[in-house]
Amino acid sequence: MNIELSVIIVNYNGLKFLTDCLNSLKINLIGISHEIIIIDNDSKDESCDFIKQNFPEVILIESKINHGFGKGNNEAVKQSRGENLLLINNDTIVLDNLKPVLEVLKSDKNIGVIGINMLNAKKEYLPVAGNFPNARNMFQLIKLLDISSEFKTGKFTKNQYEVGWLGGSFLMLSKEIYTAIKGFDEDYFMYVEDVDFCKKIADIGKKRVFLPNYSYIHFIGFNNSKKPLLIKGYQIYISKHMKGFQKTICLLSLKINKTVKNIKTNLKLD
Repeated sequence: MNIELSVIIVNYNGLKFLTDCLNSLKINLIGISHEIIIIDNDSKDESCDFIKQNFPEVILIESKINHGFGKGNNEAVKQSRGENLLLINNDTIVLDNLKPVLEVLKSDKNIGVIGINMLNAKKEYLPVAGNFPNARNMFQLIKLLDISSEFKTGKFTKNQYEVGWLGGSFLMLSKEIYTAIKGFDEDYFMYVEDVDFCKKIADIGKKRVFLPNYSYIHFIGFNNSKKPLLIKGYQIYISKHMKGFQKTICLLSLKINKTVKNIKTNLKLD
């Protein structure tokens, strides 16, 4: 049977999320020939046994090491058979049927990747798209999300928008595109690999498209303790994608950002 969509999930100690995530996919993949592949990054909970017992149809890859997010996806995609891919986090619940999203992707060869509307556990809007790094938003990272007033409020007037990057918790794209950009850059362990991923798609002339009329819940686990990983991720990004004066000024902006954050942390202002 021809498989239209391979769903890829990287799991690490995500046992408490798996039932809701996989059940939501089962409901919202109706009408799409698909497979679900979970790569487990050496979880210390009972994730693997749980999947085997409760979701035997899922293709489970049991890694003995923690690859991180990007390499984990890359390893799972190697074993996928679908023409298209959905990369989705384990701590998500899909709220809408995904067939129309897949149809948008298949209808326009200029689309490189699609993301949809992200909500928190209370079903409140969360930004999931942004601008590519520059000197201004490296100094103040919140500016990465400053696309337009609609992206600040979550009140959208169009069916689709072109953006810079899309968050890695939900990315739908063709395997052809994934292969063309060689997947995720494995120099990133966690954070900013999705920005890099979208930049590589932009560099081959393909659009990054956000569809606000389809949604998913994401139980985000980011907190202030993970900010150093975020800063490190942007340092890697700048080193890879910028040159000359632009590279120098962006690294300087990021260094100032890091210094200010450290001062606030030490003074307990952040």
